[in-house]
Parts: sequence; structure tokens; C-alpha cells
Amino acid sequence: MANDFHRPVLYDGSAFEAFQGGEDPATINRIAHETAGALLSRVRDDPQPEVIDRLLAFTDDHGIDAVAELWSRASAHSLPGSLWRIYLLRALIRQDPQQASYFFERGVNLIPSIDPVVAGAESPTGPKEITDLADQILRGLFTGDFAVALDRASSFCRIMAQGCASIADDAEIGAPETASTLTTRALRFETTADELTQSGALWRHDNLD
Repeated sequence: MANDFHRPVLYDGSAFEAFQGGEDPATINRIAHETAGALLSRVRDDPQPEVIDRLLAFTDDHGIDAVAELWSRASAHSLPGSLWRIYLLRALIRQDPQQASYFFERGVNLIPSIDPVVAGAESPTGPKEITDLADQILRGLFTGDFAVALDRASSFCRIMAQGCASIADDAEIGAPETASTLTTRALRFETTADELTQSGALWRHDNLD
């Protein structure tokens, strides 16, 4: 599986469009749940700043494939599946914060909802602000209200979906291949937003395993 996911320095977003959840063999599923549960419980019980910082930087040092190996095949509506999605979103943002902030700003200007407020990014949202947002969301999983962190990530994804779809419309006539790629990306962001929203609801009812 590691061959399907590159280190962040090579990550171009293609894995995001291609990413598909799947049912794991029993052993892989058990390991995914045990490692996710143990990690979250240990850190939240004793949230030492240096430990949190290492977790934030883990994929920067070891690559997104290291996290994918553990959690990418877990159900979307599970603890490891939720952690995987947040780490993947962070990798996507950090790979090209300029592009991510462009999509995000377009989405913020168009989306007819309170998602920009829920996401909580500074405005205007440039490369630094959107990178900070990614870190804040991931940090919130370990130090804050887990469901709120998922809600922020979900809102982020809906904003990005809106931005990608709008830019795809602009490109449809002159650059149809780009439009198709962005439409696919918008759909993936929208799907991920729905998955994270459902996971947040499960967490609030103590049903996110």
C-alpha cells in the first residue's frame, strides 16, 4: 500500500482524487483501531506540547505513506479512518498552500453557509493562514474537542469543494481536462466533508470506534 502514497514532497493531490475507502482484512482492521485508539487515548490523557508537536510533524518527517500504512483502509466512519482523513488533508494543504488558499478563498466567497465561520481560518486566507488552519485542526484532535475538530475539517472540505467546482466552471471551455480534474476533486472534498460530519456525530454519541 505504501507505493500508492508518496512523501509530502512528492504529493500532488492525485492520491486525494483516487483515494477510496475499503474494507480491511480482520487483522489490518484490528491493528488500525488499536493503534488509533491507543495513540489518541495516551496523548489526550497527557497532552505534552512536545509530543503534540511531533505528531503534527510526523508526516513531514516520515511521509504520508507511514500514516496510510496504518489507517487509510479503515472505514470512513471510524477513529482510524477519521485520523487518516485529517492527516491526508493536512498533507494536501502543505504540499501546495498557495493553490489550497486560492481554492479556499474562492469557496469562502461563494459558499452560502456558515462553513467559513466553523472552519475558523483567518481572513484573508493566504498560504500561511491555511497552513496554520491545517495544524490547528490536527492539534484539536489531540488537545481539544475531537468532534469540533472534525466539524472544522468538514467545513474546510465543503469550502474547498465549492472553490474547486467554481474554478472548474471557469475552466470548462478553455481547459476541459483541468475542469474535469477539479470537478473530481470537488466531489472528493464533498464526500470527505460528509464522512467527517458523520464521524463527528458518532463521536458525540460515543460510537466512533
